[in-house]
Amino acid sequence: MNDLLQQLIAGMRQGGPDFSGDPLKARADFEDLLASMPVSEDLTFSEIELGGVRTLHSPTSPANKGALLYFHGGAFAAGSARGYRGLAADLGRAAGVQTFSVDYRLAPEEPFPAAVEDATAAYRALLDQGVDHRRIVFGGDSAGGGLAVSALVKLRDDQVPLPAAAVLLSPWVDLACASVTMTSKADADPSLTAAGLQAMARVYLAGTDATHPLASPVHADLSGLPPLMIQVGSAEILLGDAVKLAERAGTAGTSVRLDIWPEMIHVWQAFAFLLEEGRVAIEEAGQFLRRSVKARGK
Repeated sequence: MNDLLQQLIAGMRQGGPDFSGDPLKARADFEDLLASMPVSEDLTFSEIELGGVRTLHSPTSPANKGALLYFHGGAFAAGSARGYRGLAADLGRAAGVQTFSVDYRLAPEEPFPAAVEDATAAYRALLDQGVDHRRIVFGGDSAGGGLAVSALVKLRDDQVPLPAAAVLLSPWVDLACASVTMTSKADADPSLTAAGLQAMARVYLAGTDATHPLASPVHADLSGLPPLMIQVGSAEILLGDAVKLAERAGTAGTSVRLDIWPEMIHVWQAFAFLLEEGRVAIEEAGQFLRRSVKARGK
């Protein structure tokens, strides 16, 4: 393990947002943490609406090159497009498309299925604006990675033309938190706990069954989806979610690439300003999205 990663992990172990407690306090603490992370000075952002959903736009490529629709993490109760603007725009730039980061509604004020409704509304708005679906790609991390899959399933079921591909960074796709790595990787993961995720799942689900396919897409029919790329670290309690999602998607006949990065922690790509592994992962994800758009013939 390199020195920078060790230092990062040590800092994270000193304390962070407590997702097992008050969700509103966790949201505020998490936003403070996100605000401390540097963003490339050459990036610009503007607030817009897509389908009535607040969205942060960054012109990371000419408009005719396509669009990345990005869904941030935060366990469905925290996080924001602004807080994740650097990661989203870095991925959009690597993919060679404009970046649209969705500020979907959060629990507990707006529980499931509000996030799925916002994700699909934003995508439909891009289509209504004339953006070719073959030039649109999805991205998301943690809860946002799960949301990206849920949105794809909902759009497929509604017979809406699907985007070219999706990149999922450490996706949370099983809100039942049933994966064996929830316990086997507990000591290795410096940022997430099973108790925290279970608490946030209850807040988001608000009584909905945790195996509902649009809440926990690992339980959905994953056939007919565009190609997926999953990046996950070996030091994550969500490792099992990623592996199960890849297995389910592949079994359903969906093209899926699963990359398990040794020693990497939850959404290490967000620390690309510090970690070479983060920069490499973003570049590889961007190249995957570029190839997927090219393969669609537009």
